[in-house]
Amino acid sequence: MFAIEAALTYPSIDPVWFRIPLPFTETSLPIRWYSLAYIGGIIVAWWYLLKMLAKPGAPMARRHADDLVTWVTLGIILGGRVGYVLFYDFARFFGPEGHVSDVFKLWEGGMSFHGGAAGVSIALLLYTWQQKLSWLRVHDYIACTIPFGLFFGRIANFINGELWGRATDVPWAMKFPTGGDVLRHPSQLYEAGLEGIVLFAILWYLFWKTDARYKPGLLVGTFMLGYGVFRFVVEYFREPDAQLGTLSWGLTMGQTLSTTMIVAGAYFVATAGKRALAK
Repeated sequence: MFAIEAALTYPSIDPVWFRIPLPFTETSLPIRWYSLAYIGGIIVAWWYLLKMLAKPGAPMARRHADDLVTWVTLGIILGGRVGYVLFYDFARFFGPEGHVSDVFKLWEGGMSFHGGAAGVSIALLLYTWQQKLSWLRVHDYIACTIPFGLFFGRIANFINGELWGRATDVPWAMKFPTGGDVLRHPSQLYEAGLEGIVLFAILWYLFWKTDARYKPGLLVGTFMLGYGVFRFVVEYFREPDAQLGTLSWGLTMGQTLSTTMIVAGAYFVATAGKRALAK
């Protein structure tokens, strides 16, 4: 194994930001960084969406953006949890020794980005159908806001000391509290940088500096393609899920799911020009 002396110091931070004392009891309500990441990501995404809607050619009004906060939040939570159960730990909940009731114990962890993305897409499909809006164009705008949540979420993963990387001897390797006596890639930070900062920069440029918003599917396709590629690459540095390991062709579940995003994203990007709107 790699020498511990070579590691950077992991900045151990309490996963609980603060606790709210409950009246008439000796207990308190913990406010976790992970919860704040979700809340902060949604708030910043909503604020940025309003900025985007101020540009000419927006596919929806301010009231739609306000409504979508609820719809998207439900899509993230329900889709993220269902995705985790189906893709990552089905036996834990529905196996011979599983407990179905554990599906509802969100505080014990277990969310899937790919499931959350599917949940958001379904929520947008239902809402845009109800409001008679363009599903694909609304997707374009929402896709541009997702990197905020990805960035905050990966930072929260790092603070929690979870989803760490594979063993390594790179100079910036770290020893995580739950990662054993081994130096590991801080893969959460790799994902925060690529899926959060770099992907946001790409989408920001396309939206504000080009006519991409007039080509339905181009922005959401770019998001899917970019996220899929970044996640696929980082999975080589991230420790595979213990209950799954690697699947066919040595790929992880994250890589397998990301491959579908890459293919779908490439399709939307390649065909966006055919759907171009008049300015």
